[in-house]
Amino acid sequence: CPPVKPGHVLIATRRSVISSGTERTITEFAGAGLISKARQRPGQVKAVIERVRSQGVRQTVKAVKDRLERWYPLGYCNVGTVIAAGRDAAEFSPGMRVACNGHHSEIVSVAKHLCAIVPSEIDDDTAAFTVLGAIALQGVRLAQPTLGERFAVIGLGLVGLLTLQILRAHGCQVLAMDPSAERARIGGELGAEIVTATDAETILRAASEFTRGGGIDGVLITAATDSDAPLHNAAQMCRKRGRIVLVGTTGLTLQRADFYEK
Repeated sequence: CPPVKPGHVLIATRRSVISSGTERTITEFAGAGLISKARQRPGQVKAVIERVRSQGVRQTVKAVKDRLERWYPLGYCNVGTVIAAGRDAAEFSPGMRVACNGHHSEIVSVAKHLCAIVPSEIDDDTAAFTVLGAIALQGVRLAQPTLGERFAVIGLGLVGLLTLQILRAHGCQVLAMDPSAERARIGGELGAEIVTATDAETILRAASEFTRGGGIDGVLITAATDSDAPLHNAAQMCRKRGRIVLVGTTGLTLQRADFYEK
């Protein structure tokens, strides 16, 4: 059981949501060999080289080995009951039901700023999606949609489907894109027009038809890929001065003309 730290809340888990995309990425990276890890994280390779120069090979090897052997807990979407509250977290008391970004664990210690009291009318299964919902909501807030605008959502994982619902609740029309037929089916049931194609020509034609040639008002990219295609397609389908918000992870090799012309 974790200790009760100042400014933290100790919580007995009732539910936690598996964020499949994020957790799959972490576990695949953890299982990769050293060369594969280096290819995936070139920025960290540069940091290692700099450390060799400043601290020497022996110290650097020890630090890297310790880091690679460290256990990394999965999960960040949790709802549970407060067991105890540390100093400076007096707003929480034992017995309260809270949503937090705790890991998949029976008991978690979470900073008070990452906890929120769950209203009595909200069930555990719904409350467990709070953190994922907050990620989607932040993306929508940055995009600043207004009533009746046409938005595209690229990627219909958990965050993408939540983003779609928030945009629909905001009075927007939504064009949703994902190659998965199952995810596309859910997106369609939630009120979006769906594109499952992956080639740029089909995607851009669908966006043009969706907006009657006027261009998408904003695109939220909630996909996880190394490809630069989502950003390129987003720029191409947007109207002039449209908005693009990257919530997920994609390649970031931008084409200047895509943005300059808009």
